[in-house]
Amino acid sequence: MQEPDVQPKAKKRFKMPSAYTILFFIIIVLAILTWIIPAGQYSTDKAGNIIAHTYRSVKANPQGIWDVFMAPIIGMIGNDKTSGAIEVSLFILVIGGFLGVVNRTRALDDGIAAIVRRFKGKEKRLILILMLLFAAGGSTYGMAEETIAFYPLLIPVMMGIGFDSIVAVSIALIGSQVGCLASTVNPFATGVASATLNITPGDGIVSRVVLLLITIGISIWYVYHYAAKIEKDPTKSLVYGQRDEDRKRFLVATDADQGQMTKRQQAVLWLFAATFVIMIVGLIPWDQINAKWTFFTSMTKWLQGIPFLGNLLGGDMTPLGTWYFSEITMLFLFMSVLIMFVFKMAESDFMDAFMSGMSDFLGVAIVVAVARGIQVIMNDGNISATVLHWGETGLSSMSSALFIILTYIFYIPMSFLIPSTSGLAAATMGIIGPIGKFAGVAPSLVVTAYQAASGWVNLITPTSGVIMGAMAVAHINISIWWKFMFKLMIYLFIATCVFLGVMAVI
Repeated sequence: MQEPDVQPKAKKRFKMPSAYTILFFIIIVLAILTWIIPAGQYSTDKAGNIIAHTYRSVKANPQGIWDVFMAPIIGMIGNDKTSGAIEVSLFILVIGGFLGVVNRTRALDDGIAAIVRRFKGKEKRLILILMLLFAAGGSTYGMAEETIAFYPLLIPVMMGIGFDSIVAVSIALIGSQVGCLASTVNPFATGVASATLNITPGDGIVSRVVLLLITIGISIWYVYHYAAKIEKDPTKSLVYGQRDEDRKRFLVATDADQGQMTKRQQAVLWLFAATFVIMIVGLIPWDQINAKWTFFTSMTKWLQGIPFLGNLLGGDMTPLGTWYFSEITMLFLFMSVLIMFVFKMAESDFMDAFMSGMSDFLGVAIVVAVARGIQVIMNDGNISATVLHWGETGLSSMSSALFIILTYIFYIPMSFLIPSTSGLAAATMGIIGPIGKFAGVAPSLVVTAYQAASGWVNLITPTSGVIMGAMAVAHINISIWWKFMFKLMIYLFIATCVFLGVMAVI
């Protein structure tokens, strides 16, 4: 009798849990800690800010199973102790719809293609121009997954002039992720973190622009230096061993008319850029920078005072410079509709694109609420103030520069643990931000440290779909990418630490 063929059981590989699971596990752990950590409270001023040295013990309120499962729900809608994430989540959904409408027009894709064609024969300049454009995308709206569409276009162009696939990937990947590292108004990083600390994304924007210029300057120099080196000696390429395969794979004839832009697409690009310019102008508190900068307030009052026009525009218009999430959510909704009319998009196509775009960001909107549940458990369990008190006591002799650098370093492993930038901000900023005040560090600088660490990690982490997608398209082994990125990661780490240290003391 023949024995049955027994197949050996495949070994189960460890798979990193989703951000939702990790965050919910943290909620459970913190609920347990409410039974152990002493309860306490701080006194607050009229604005709700904590007053230092006012900590006192209060009655414990340990959190149970009911509270654990209620935490994400209260995290979305809020209660008397914790503001809800609904305002941020709705903004994320609407900006997702806006991007869905823009992407349906293919204006961004064909715009990049038009730039590549325009600089044919001057491709070296593309490294500078395209990395700046991708950095702007990362810094303003968190451009990441969208870059994958550009690799099939950039790789043949870069290889055709003597570079390699690493240069092509670097232009879009490093450009966009360094932009995220130095986010100016990125809603998924700067926006969520700022909302958690009850500040506007415009706070600290000038310093973040400086960080963006520093980090993208270092990155452009790094990529250009590598490109120039392999142009002179192709054997210096880190993927030289697969050069012949890559040439067969990527150097194929392409449609010369691919990516030709229409006038409607050009108009969409102008509106796309104008949307982010208006958002930035609306978020910067101009009168706080200079008490005499009241132009937008005066202009709004003037417009509202015009008969009929004032009522037509809206008597409740908020002046630029005083905007928050409600106003910028309205902006993206309005611009989505305006793009529909300018592009002459059918109503059914518009709704399909808008709803599809919203669905793409639904996970991000929900993870913000789940992460806010961590703050709910700590606040309702009366242990937030106790943790802050420990921070206040421990930071009594620590300099502001040392604190902000340690905060940056703290967020590097946290970014590996919680790969969702929105989830990480909502989960931790409610504690780290107030602790920073005790060290004399502005909340906006804590936001900068967090997003710089998150962006730094997202340049190399294998848990990122953006990284692994780029490697798959370009047929680059992740270990080769790490080898290429090693020195740049050190340069960016040092530059960021120096920048944060200097900003903390000036």
